[in-house]
Amino acid sequence: SEPLAWAPVSAQAASLLEEAADLLVLHRDFAAAVERCEAGCDSLGSGTGPSPGPESSAEVKCSLCVVGIQALAEMNRWREVLSWVLQYYHVPEHLPPKVLELCILLYSKVREPQVMLEVGSSWLRDQSNKSLPEYSSLLELYLLHVLLPLGRFEGAEELVRSCDVFDSEQQLAFLGTICESRCQWTQQEEIHSVAEEQPDATTETVLGVLSQKLLTMLTLLRRALRSMSSHFYLLPYKKMLLATFLLYLVVVRLDPASPTSLPFIYKLVQLFRQAWAAVFSPIHRPPIQD
Repeated sequence: SEPLAWAPVSAQAASLLEEAADLLVLHRDFAAAVERCEAGCDSLGSGTGPSPGPESSAEVKCSLCVVGIQALAEMNRWREVLSWVLQYYHVPEHLPPKVLELCILLYSKVREPQVMLEVGSSWLRDQSNKSLPEYSSLLELYLLHVLLPLGRFEGAEELVRSCDVFDSEQQLAFLGTICESRCQWTQQEEIHSVAEEQPDATTETVLGVLSQKLLTMLTLLRRALRSMSSHFYLLPYKKMLLATFLLYLVVVRLDPASPTSLPFIYKLVQLFRQAWAAVFSPIHRPPIQD
């Protein structure tokens, strides 16, 4: 096809649009594509009013924003999309239908429809937008991808009833869709509430079992400590302490090879033998308890 005769104001923007599209589709250079889109929008200025003809600045600006939205989404920078677009259109009411559609679908796909709640409402309330041929399709898109996923059923019903672009049959169809979505929402809330209660009951059961086990372990530990205390109570403490003190004197303060140390070593051996016999004799064995 023959190239379009671009107006002088949008010739540079049209060239940047072609470069951005090539970078997006062919070269997959998304950052460079966004830069070309920004340069093209800046060259067009801040005008938002439509002008006749396919070669209008509004058409080029809309196409640049569409390419920029796709490039930002490819770089996982979808959070910047709405603010990036509004810096060229300033208010939501001036967004082109195609740009608004892409934004609604994008934030619905990433499960953040609340981002478009006020933006879509402002656009749909604008009187100049109601005369656009895309108005009814955007209204349906806003209902299905923003209001209903957020559980705004009353607002959705009010919007459908007050809409002049729908006939009675279309209104009934949308109201039926809203009612069905409301029922599904209620069922999901009930399922979630039951699922939240079940882990609590399971946790209580596990805690009960753990508490019983802990109580049993503490009881066994108490019995063991009682048995050990009665056992150590029967040990000859004075002899053990004296033997330990003599061992300290022999090893630390005396030379075992010296003749003067022999009486102490002999006394130490006798004390250890007496303590050993006292510990392991039948008389000092701890009594058996249940």
